[in-house]
Amino acid sequence: MKRHRTVLALTLFIILAALTTSIPAAATPAATTTVVEALDRAAHPLRTVEPGGGTGDLRPLDRMIGDARVVGLGEATHGSHDFFALKDRVLRHLVAEKGFRTFALEVPWSTGARLNDYVLYGKGDPRRVMREEFQRDYLWWNNTDCLRLVEWMRAYNVRHPGDPVRFTGDDIAWSGPELYDAVEEYVAGARPELSARLAALYRGLRPTVRTGAYIEQYLRLPYAEREERAERTGEALRLLQRQVPGAGREAYEGADREAYLWAVQQARVIDQTARQYAFDFEDPAEVAAAMRYRDGAMAANVVWWQRHTGTKVLLSAHNNHVGYVPEEPAENPKVQGAFLRESLGTGYVSVGLTFDHGSFNATGLDDEVIRRWTLGPAPPGGNERTLDRVRYRDYLLDLRSVGAPAGDWLRQARPTRSIGTAYPDGPHDIALARSHDVLIHLHQVEASGLRDR
Repeated sequence: MKRHRTVLALTLFIILAALTTSIPAAATPAATTTVVEALDRAAHPLRTVEPGGGTGDLRPLDRMIGDARVVGLGEATHGSHDFFALKDRVLRHLVAEKGFRTFALEVPWSTGARLNDYVLYGKGDPRRVMREEFQRDYLWWNNTDCLRLVEWMRAYNVRHPGDPVRFTGDDIAWSGPELYDAVEEYVAGARPELSARLAALYRGLRPTVRTGAYIEQYLRLPYAEREERAERTGEALRLLQRQVPGAGREAYEGADREAYLWAVQQARVIDQTARQYAFDFEDPAEVAAAMRYRDGAMAANVVWWQRHTGTKVLLSAHNNHVGYVPEEPAENPKVQGAFLRESLGTGYVSVGLTFDHGSFNATGLDDEVIRRWTLGPAPPGGNERTLDRVRYRDYLLDLRSVGAPAGDWLRQARPTRSIGTAYPDGPHDIALARSHDVLIHLHQVEASGLRDR
């Protein structure tokens, strides 16, 4: 018995040894990189959102945007202080380190012109301009952070009169009387024989009320009247465009050419406003077409400004407008960021912003009452839930170079907070790496301080 047990023991030992040596290495449990660990490795910490002080933590952003001529910097809500404060901080950094000289905001072109007069020449009172212009859909920018940014731009220009920064708007819901004045004054000086015709085409279109009331009144006009207005503004634009000197005529040079180009652009924006309203808003397909038209027009205005002034532009708008993929394609088939990428190629870079929890200003869905809304930590299954597990409280991330498995994770659509002027809104299924080139994630945000309206 003893010998049998010994032989059996030796036999079992040999078998077990053989099995052990024959197990492939892959079967041995090995450490694998998680999505959060990959995000950890790619993330660059953000020191603060507040402007002022050192900006060494923004240097990774410089590398991410490279030689882009236009950078779209988004926001996950219109009404949070942290998003606009960060835009102020990023603008100051890009002005100092990357040669940016224009801040473009998602407000009407004529509103931008009024603020630019203050920024460049100290003309007017920015508080009054913001109170008069930032109404209805734009009231969210009548806040203390926007005022601080505009006043910083003016102070910068006082110190650097030979190399100023500029302010422009790219939106089209309103064209103020200043644009009509500029076009008519140009025609009166350069082509006085056309003044009567231009006045007839613009008859009854010059706003006599402020932004909010104008938009409300325009929306109540019959569809046929809105179409007829667009026909007239289109003819006025073509009237100016036909004045380009042809063969055998002396070309515009210097100040004359500059004045002509500006007049045409101002007439173009007037036409964009009329065409924005010349859709049948009773037809969902027409509403989607109107949204697509708006984003295309905003992109065209940014491109015109950039090419005409030769300045690098920091564009501020909602994530859904600076990105490449619409959050709701049926409602808005193509967004501004996609148009900008078509026009500028890699000369455009999109930077999206996300947040885990915090507060923002917005109206209700069925009223115009502004409320302060507060959201708790992001729920499971959404992008922000994972993003907020990264070791840094706030950070920057180049979505184009994140390693596996986070790279694939970022290209998959999942619920994401994207809040416009009214709430509840969303969440929307968004694939972050398909929508943006760069991401800035904030752990917490606070509602912005709105000024008196």
